[in-house]
Amino acid sequence: MYKFSIVIPCYHDDEKLARLLEQLQQLPHKAWQIIVVDGAGTVQCTEICKQFGALHAIAGPCRGQQLLTGAAQATGDVLWFLHADAQLPADPLCAMTHALSQGAIGGYFRFRFAAPRAWPAPVLEAAIAWRCRFGVPYGDQGIFIARRAYQRLGGHAPWPLFEEVPLVRGARYLGQFLPLDESIFIDSRRWQRDGWWRRTWHNRKLSFYFMCGAKPQKLAARYHSKIDS
Repeated sequence: MYKFSIVIPCYHDDEKLARLLEQLQQLPHKAWQIIVVDGAGTVQCTEICKQFGALHAIAGPCRGQQLLTGAAQATGDVLWFLHADAQLPADPLCAMTHALSQGAIGGYFRFRFAAPRAWPAPVLEAAIAWRCRFGVPYGDQGIFIARRAYQRLGGHAPWPLFEEVPLVRGARYLGQFLPLDESIFIDSRRWQRDGWWRRTWHNRKLSFYFMCGAKPQKLAARYHSKIDS
């Protein structure tokens, strides 16, 4: 059985983090190590980590830097990167173990929206699955990778957005980087708030700007902001 080190960046996500750590605690197979990297440095986050037996680290509020900080403290064979608002499938460690035992160096989970859902959700999920086959799955899909491969590739980019892009591209050149059938459920609050199609179009525009050379630091502020009507 592989030893999984889970790295969770968070920033004022106390309620969602507690829910995720409780899910991890209840899984049929347990992780070797859970590292929470707090971008806000709050007492509440520290207490939640103590409650659930997770290691607590502090880094600046930049997701790429947080992920690098957590990975540097990891001692497991495999690194699994989760967002604090993720909702997990029934036995994710078993699914990842199966992929790794088949020769993969890493992979990612299927994207599904958590409830509340609306009719565009399955359409967008299918489109995202297609995009991930030819493009890059993003960090909210529970990217996992063998620690040695991660180190060889230099880890995440130290950016607040699109930090996983160089890592995933490098991993696909290095070995098999597989999509799993199991789903991670993504918080749909931004799509609910901004409109399912408008939020999706907004995200696609940011991706296009990034591919055209825009700085992730500038794009991050636009990603997290509410879309104007």
